[in-house]
Amino acid sequence: MSEDTNQPGSEEPTPPGVSAEASGTPPPSAIPPAGTLAGADAEKASMVEQAKARVAAVKDSLAAEQAAAPGAPKPPVKKKDEGPKPTDAADHPLVKNLKAHFGDAVGEAVEFIGQLSVNVNAARIVEICDYLKSDKETGFDYLSDLTCVHWPDRRQTPFEIVYNLFSISANERVRLKAVVKDSVDSVTGVWPAANWLEREVFDLFGVRFNNHPDLRRLLLPPDWEGYPLRKDYPLEFIENAWTEQHLPVMTEVEVEQLQQRRAYGLEILSVPQERMKRQIFIGGKEVMPKDK
Repeated sequence: MSEDTNQPGSEEPTPPGVSAEASGTPPPSAIPPAGTLAGADAEKASMVEQAKARVAAVKDSLAAEQAAAPGAPKPPVKKKDEGPKPTDAADHPLVKNLKAHFGDAVGEAVEFIGQLSVNVNAARIVEICDYLKSDKETGFDYLSDLTCVHWPDRRQTPFEIVYNLFSISANERVRLKAVVKDSVDSVTGVWPAANWLEREVFDLFGVRFNNHPDLRRLLLPPDWEGYPLRKDYPLEFIENAWTEQHLPVMTEVEVEQLQQRRAYGLEILSVPQERMKRQIFIGGKEVMPKDK
């Protein structure tokens, strides 16, 4: 075996016609000096320096603008597109017709999304309703609904009776609104269907309808206290004279019997009085969950 006796720096020159890449050894001129980045590294470093310079320039320009105009107002925030709003309906043909016949008894009229609402004097509600039903041009022959709205802040007239009328022949609708204190004349003589609707309002709001043929509670027991759809009525289950009288406390034996029936799927065998015992409702369970 021959020993490698070549000394450093004694490499033989590359023969003519043979490149340095072919020989596997780069020439001395291709090797960068110490501390110098080569090729792609140098290009990457240059791009980084340029990005830093641009960021610094933007920061300097923003600082200069703020210094030149301190407290400059910000551009206004674009508001969302507003929805439809009620419009004045004083020029509506039906409103003009009513004002021509009843004058000051017809108040403000608005139209919202194609729905016409007219405020009328409660003292002349029967006359106005009878006219709207019998008039050949209007012909509102169907009372589709009669309801009430409670406004507790209005001390003098806290209730607003709402009449939704429909003309079957003309396929038109109109809404009448009459503000009252605690009573108003019945329109059962105009539309017999108002009988139960007015009884419902009386039952849940306490508004009395004068000349009603059979004004009594419709949904609640006759001796129930209060009117549940008023804004000042409590939402949670309450103890009152009616519950004490009609929902007596169950004995332990009755409670056990009821639980056994339910456990065996025989709740149908329990009499209505047992299912109505107030132990089913109270005891930590809310009858009507409230919005928190």
